[in-house]
Parts: sequence; C-alpha cells; structure tokens
Amino acid sequence: MANITGVTQGGEEWTPAFITDLNQANCIGCGRCFKVCPRDVFDLVEREDDAEIDDDYDDDYYDDEDGFSDDTAMVMTLKNAMDCIGCEACYRVCPKKCMRHLPKAA
Repeated sequence: MANITGVTQGGEEWTPAFITDLNQANCIGCGRCFKVCPRDVFDLVEREDDAEIDDDYDDDYYDDEDGFSDDTAMVMTLKNAMDCIGCEACYRVCPKKCMRHLPKAA
C-alpha cells in the first residue's frame, strides 16, 4: 500500500510523516514544539511524579521570557495527534528529539 503524498507549490512530491508518539521522559518542557505547531496538537501539562526526568540538558533550552523556566515541572503531551498535518516542524525544533513520526498509508 502506498503512503499519503503531497505536492509542493513547485510541483515536487513529498511524504508527510505524522506524529505517533512523544517521549515525556526525555521532554524538558521547553515549549518549542507547541510554539511552532500550526495545529492544536500539543499541550503543556504538569509532569507526572513518577516520570523520569532527563537532567542531561543545557539550561539555555529554557526561555524565561516566554514563560517557560527550569523551575517548572512541565512537559508536553499530545493533545490532538489526529490534527497533525505531517510537517515535522516540531521534530526539527525539539532539542531532545522527543517525537516519533511515521508516514501514513493511503
């Protein structure tokens, strides 16, 4: 079965890859994916107490001016994965590469 494909304005074919999973154990709650997503796919929520926190990150990933700081115990979650358009912008801006995307069969 063939994957769903799209066509750019220039006529080039491309295959969108839709979000299937978000690894909250690696997420640092920076909010970059939330900010770049053109759809309502993500939500920032409080981290579960039993979730493992990956402390191996640079504090520069947090942007205090935008309301995200290292004092908060927040993490991204998939609010509406079915609204994903497959652009993978979230993956490209994520410093921890927490998301998994896969093409979808037509």
